Amino acid sequence: MGAAGDVTALITAARGGDPRATGRLISIVEDDAVAAVPVLQAIYPASHGAWLTGITGAPGAGKSTLADRLISRWVDEGRRVAVLAVDPTSPFTGGALLGDRIRMQRGAASPGVLVRSMATRGWLGGLARATERVATLCAGLGYDEVLIETVGVGQSEVDVAAAADTTVLVLAAGWGDGVQVAKAGVMEIGDVFVVNKADRADAAAAAAEIREMLQLAATGDGWQPAVVSTVATTGEGVTDLVAALSDHRSALGRSGSSDRATGRRLRDLQRALTDEMEARVLAQLDTPEGKRARAAVAAGDLDPWSAAAELSCR
Repeated sequence: MGAAGDVTALITAARGGDPRATGRLISIVEDDAVAAVPVLQAIYPASHGAWLTGITGAPGAGKSTLADRLISRWVDEGRRVAVLAVDPTSPFTGGALLGDRIRMQRGAASPGVLVRSMATRGWLGGLARATERVATLCAGLGYDEVLIETVGVGQSEVDVAAAADTTVLVLAAGWGDGVQVAKAGVMEIGDVFVVNKADRADAAAAAAEIREMLQLAATGDGWQPAVVSTVATTGEGVTDLVAALSDHRSALGRSGSSDRATGRRLRDLQRALTDEMEARVLAQLDTPEGKRARAAVAAGDLDPWSAAAELSCR
């Protein structure tokens, strides 16, 4: 899989709806940053039409069930949807534990919907290392909506905000989330806040508390974050959520803000450069000099820092 013709054939087949071609391309982009380069180069010019929505929140808040509702709505509107569900990593196989995908049975079964589970594999920030590359691929393959669902996050896993056009933060009423949000980095990344499980008695108070805190939050693009109450299991409030997402898109369009897209492109550049340099470093370790340095370090005859300095000068 190195020839330009092979890449072009796979992309053509994937855009035509061939699931095997799509799966093959995703595997290439996900598993090998070097092999991903010709694929991403080929699809990049067509990758700017999709809208990327990130959905994040603590484990058990109802992210997957809510995502399933959004998928169904988008499908009903005739949109092609790609879902990248970041799951915990199996300690035995290194693969994704498919909890998110299991809870998306309704949306995943719809025609035109791609659901890809991605293992974190130790990558921090709530995403997998290749999530943003795969999102770019899906956009270039013609998906209108790319939904990124993070692994259950804490207070510092906020990478999804840099990867998405709109970030949805899901909180569950009754879990003390108001206190957590007040001190968490995630407070600053949400464009739309969802108080899920709103059939609980304290849901209205939780929503009011979040709205009060948001009054103190500065917004860089003129958008005042929306707060929506939902019951994902029944679909209650999902219409309000869809409206809030639409309002955010319109707000970004009215303000002419391209900061997020620009930031994402520059982030892609930084990641591409990092991948390129990492590949060169690993190749250096396989040279005769690199093998000698590895043997010396393994034997305790040379410290790693001196070895690295020697190899970097070659």
